[in-house]
Amino acid sequence: MRATGGPATGGERKAARPGRTSPPDLPGSADDGPWPAADPIELTVLLRRGGGAFPDVLALGGTPIPRRAYLSREEFTRRFGASADDLAQLRGADRARRAVTLRGASGELAALLGVRLRRRAHPTTPYRAQVGEPTLPPELREAVVGVLGLESRPLLRPQFRRNDDPTAVGYPVPTVGAAYGLSVVGAGSGATIGLLEFGGGFAAPDLASFFGGLGLPVPSPVVVGVDGATNAPTGDPNGPDAEVELDVELAGALAPGARLAVYFAPNSEQGFVDALTTAVHDATNRPSVISISWGGPEASWTAAGRQALESAAQDAAVQGVTVLAAAGDQGASDGEAAGTLAVDFPASSPYVLGCGGTRLTLSGTSIVAEVVWNDLAGGEGATGGGVSQEFPLPSYQSGVGVPAAPNGSAGRGVPDVAADADPRTGYAVFVDGSAAEIGGTSAAAPLWAALLARLGNALGSPVGYANPLLYAPSARPGFRPITSGSNGGYSAGPGWNPCAGLGSPIAAELLAALRGER
Repeated sequence: MRATGGPATGGERKAARPGRTSPPDLPGSADDGPWPAADPIELTVLLRRGGGAFPDVLALGGTPIPRRAYLSREEFTRRFGASADDLAQLRGADRARRAVTLRGASGELAALLGVRLRRRAHPTTPYRAQVGEPTLPPELREAVVGVLGLESRPLLRPQFRRNDDPTAVGYPVPTVGAAYGLSVVGAGSGATIGLLEFGGGFAAPDLASFFGGLGLPVPSPVVVGVDGATNAPTGDPNGPDAEVELDVELAGALAPGARLAVYFAPNSEQGFVDALTTAVHDATNRPSVISISWGGPEASWTAAGRQALESAAQDAAVQGVTVLAAAGDQGASDGEAAGTLAVDFPASSPYVLGCGGTRLTLSGTSIVAEVVWNDLAGGEGATGGGVSQEFPLPSYQSGVGVPAAPNGSAGRGVPDVAADADPRTGYAVFVDGSAAEIGGTSAAAPLWAALLARLGNALGSPVGYANPLLYAPSARPGFRPITSGSNGGYSAGPGWNPCAGLGSPIAAELLAALRGER
């Protein structure tokens, strides 16, 4: 067994309700015996932050952007990266991400950590499962805050939906952007938008066809591989390529002045944490906005995974990086059992901007109507949204009318914002050699990412952690309230609601609010 630096982060600032620590089994899976002891695996060992007291992220988020003082990535690493003492105990750690990658035989690592590893048979995705909780050697218990990678259960699903209605025609991407007013707030120049992907890839000819058809310059996204993953188009237009190309095409067309960096990682909890922390601490590409169109129900995550993601989003806030995530495409149940109310993570993190979905009707670039996206009756999905059972109500949502969580607690409300997501009023894109019309909340996330990149361009400073500012009364003119419709468990109404959050953007008004002109 040996330790080498790896892309992960600390996570010692824990969620208030950590919930289960061992991962749940995939439905339909069955035990298939012990995992081969000689099989090589890699683990991500997460370290605590070094330095003194960490900044109050919620207070930072409430500070007007012109008065914010963000830390550079280099200064952040110096102040809050892994401490010299912890680095001495676990050699090879990545200081900024506060992590070590352990490589070794599965039997050896499992014995070291006091767990058992089992093979789980599944019709489509056999995987390695962890039994028991890791127990660390006494000398490491203070330094280490989590271990990821003992199990390889696929966790993430892309939040896109293809339009299968032959009578519906998708909107050109710039038309939707113009309807929301993006064209009046800069072009995103100087910004880098990071896109996290967990399968599939994009192809240069598809980008040339899409951007060329719009008369826009064709971007050259930077590809960053994490944990051995890379840009790998499958050729299946109904698979993950649709997610990747939707993200790249929307972000590139709606923020044509921005650079794009695409982070590919394996579809697992470990891969997700490693991808986000790689992007947050990327001192080469330096994304100021990170868009995530993948997720899963809160209960499908381990406590260590949620805590690591929350910690990474806090790191991002202090460095002026906005993290956004799609709120899910399976309505108020988020794909859980019928009658269940659940929200999608990481959109449910208080340090992430959760993006819900609407059905948008346009006349030219004018909005005729906008309601909650819900086509559950037709089997075509609906926007996610509801109340977290893992994260408490954040202070910025006090007084906006978040209902009680299904377990009766006061929880974080999801989503925060919304944009067009119904595939029947979706986006005309290009995937795997063919034109396609795609929606889903995975479209709302890169749209909002492009808007925030453009707002940062106009402000002369990255927007960074925006949630508290967006909930301030002064920002209300920046939203078009979505007051009609439901997501199968909650109904829309005046003000914030668990279907469309604060509403869809009115870009010029948001710019004025973030400048402190309201």
